Order: sequence, then C-alpha cells, then structure tokens
Amino acid sequence: MSRKCKRFLVTGMEKVVTRPYKRPDALCRLICFPWAGGGTFQLAKWGKLFSSSVEVFVVTFPGRESRLKEPFAEDVTTIVNEITSALLEELQEKPFAFFGHSFGSYISFAVALHLKEKYGLEPIHLFVSGGHAPTSEAFLLIKSIPLCETKDEDILAYVKVTGGVPPELLQNEDFKKQLILTVREDCRVLQTLSFEKSEGNIPFSCDITCFNGSEDIPHDIEAWRDLTSGDTSFYKLPGGHFYLLEPSNEIFLTKHITRCIENTDL
Repeated sequence: MSRKCKRFLVTGMEKVVTRPYKRPDALCRLICFPWAGGGTFQLAKWGKLFSSSVEVFVVTFPGRESRLKEPFAEDVTTIVNEITSALLEELQEKPFAFFGHSFGSYISFAVALHLKEKYGLEPIHLFVSGGHAPTSEAFLLIKSIPLCETKDEDILAYVKVTGGVPPELLQNEDFKKQLILTVREDCRVLQTLSFEKSEGNIPFSCDITCFNGSEDIPHDIEAWRDLTSGDTSFYKLPGGHFYLLEPSNEIFLTKHITRCIENTDL
C-alpha cells in the first residue's frame, strides 16, 4: 500500500474513532459505541481504566464534537459502512470486542452483523447495555414512534428523566438546541435498522453480555440469546438508564469486560 493511501486510511479512521490511550501491544481492541445524542467523552475515559491488555476505541458519530459541521447520517447502513471502512484494517490485525449503550448497542449489533456477513469477522465478545434485543417486540415499538410528531419539549423531558447530561449544560440554549436535534436525528437513524432472523439462522457465535440499570425501564433482553450460539449472560447494576456513568459501576464494567476478554482464547 502506498504511503498516500496509508495516510488517507489513518485520517479516515481518526475522523470516525478516537483512541485516547494508545496501546499497540494490547491483546484486544474494545470498540465503544455511544448512546443517542452522546459523544466520545465519557467512554473515552475508560481507556485509562482498562489494563494494558485492552485498547479502547470510541466511535464518533457524524453531527457532533469534531464532526459537528458534518450532516447527520442518512440511515444505519451509512453509519455501518463508514465505521467498517474506517476500522476494517485494524479489526483484521487482532481480536476485537464491541461495547454499546442504548443507541450504541443497536449500532454495534449492526456493525458486527455486517462484518460477519461480508468479511467473516466477528467480535470475540459483544457487550450490550441499556437496549432491547433487535428482534424483540419492544424494539419494533421504538421504530414505530412518529418522530415528526414528537415535540422538542418531549425530547428534552426524556433527556432530563433518563439523565446522562449535567443539568447545568441544559441551561445553555445553544447546547440544548443541538442536543435535541442530535437525539432526534439518532432516533430517526435507529428507525432504519432492519433485521429479521430466519429460522435456524444464528448470526453470531461469540458470547454476549447484557448490562442494564436496575431502575431503568425494563428491556427485552432475553431475545439476545437467540442471536448467538455462544453464552449469553445478564447483569443489573444499581441506577437508571445511565447507570454506567456511576464510578462504582464503571469499575465493575471495566473489570468484568477485561476478565471476559482475557478469559477468551485469543
């Protein structure tokens, strides 16, 4: 590959993902997918919480942070193709795992499915958090919400109830306006995710671990079992939808994820 091509690939990857703590000797890469309206800041901090065996990458979706001036994605396929193009070379080099929270859990699933079907690549472990199984009735209900009829104040009320955004930031009108727009656009993208599991077709063989907050709305997570021939496990941690931002839960998550990765036959 020419030096010019390599420079293009690196630039493309750095636009789509952030790698806050580079660990070239790590055994595995953990690709993290943020929630609707979210950026890389919170999950990027995980990079220093993991042991040297894990290198953390965090996906940057268009329309926010360093990509604020870019248009939002048209659909899930656009996001999946972009992430795959940016990370494919990295994912072919060494084992990788995915972690996604809420909106991020669905995007991580879609990317994993695309990698398996098109390239024969699969995460060694899929960690999903705060989300329904994409084959569940509950997920289909999310897709049926008429976003064009959803008022800004309803989206803001949802953000306030679920948490995850410091209240003082919501006092800033520009920030609030951008957050509402970003959440709305992410939810619109989510409505384009389509997956129908045919009988006898099990898409994954990796283990899947599902995390949820004990005070969050109930999620239909049992159906994740039907998506892999590997083991499926479930954990409830104290807190609401953004339980993962609590320092004690961060410690549990990073230690548990590390243990799962290190116990995998790499």
